[in-house]
Amino acid sequence: MAKRESVQKKLQRIRPPRVQLTYDVEIGDAKEAKELPFVVGVMGDFSAASELERTKLKDKKFINVDLDNIDEVMESLSPRAAFQVDNTLTEEGGKIAVDLTFKSMEDFRPENVVQQVDPLKKLVEARERLTDLRNKISNSERLEDLLDEVLKNTDQIRKLSAEADHE
Repeated sequence: MAKRESVQKKLQRIRPPRVQLTYDVEIGDAKEAKELPFVVGVMGDFSAASELERTKLKDKKFINVDLDNIDEVMESLSPRAAFQVDNTLTEEGGKIAVDLTFKSMEDFRPENVVQQVDPLKKLVEARERLTDLRNKISNSERLEDLLDEVLKNTDQIRKLSAEADHE
């Protein structure tokens, strides 16, 4: 896997940082400005709904997180979000239970989030099947004619639907 450029390096190229800490050092007769790195430490309980055992704040240790180890840190912490959302997918409404676990930065991508929510996953799978069907139809005139004939015959569709309801 190719190494990605860190956000800090990218921002340094695009525009200089807003915070630059420097101090003057006298080397012989010359003064030289040395730049100090800007480091931020964040403390808090970010475990939310994680299934890992919680440790007391006094026992927590700083974890150095950078571009190279973020996936390993994510996997070790397994952050989790569990909540309910309004169901706008069906007319019945109600709530949908959402339980997301993030083990890498890739898990935040929309297509990976969808795979963790069953109703959305089923919709994406149905969409993929329809796309496959569309592709097959566009490649086969015979299949296209057959589907046109089936869709135009509404009596047969009602009959099949009634039979399916009885089963």
